[in-house]
Amino acid sequence: MKILAIIEKSKDGLYSCYSEDSIGHSYFGGFGESVNEVKNDFISSVEEALEEQRQKGKAIPAWEDIVIEYRYDIPSFFNFFDYINVSRFAEYAGINESKMRAYKSGSAYPGEKTTGKIMRAIKAIGSELMMASL
Repeated sequence: MKILAIIEKSKDGLYSCYSEDSIGHSYFGGFGESVNEVKNDFISSVEEALEEQRQKGKAIPAWEDIVIEYRYDIPSFFNFFDYINVSRFAEYAGINESKMRAYKSGSAYPGEKTTGKIMRAIKAIGSELMMASL
């Protein structure tokens, strides 16, 4: 079973995670001050949904058969992957550094073209890392 979890930073500075997927009639969610907290809370809600269905005698997927795919907004992405240097990332992606910092903080939002640049840079970095060896 695949669950798409969407993580976003809210205007109050907290993070939330939600999904349109469900187990039975149980939906999932998570809240916290960091993406790590949100992910842990979200996983707990999935575990609670599994337990609820188990108690009802319903067939449920095994935990190892559940794959959670996380989709981040930009502030959440940089909160979770906090080891990425935003200045260097902006340079790599060809984006103005001050605008990239505003996207990271959530005080501004990139347009479609800039979001495409960010996604291409993320995927290129991932590919470069996949090809690296020590």
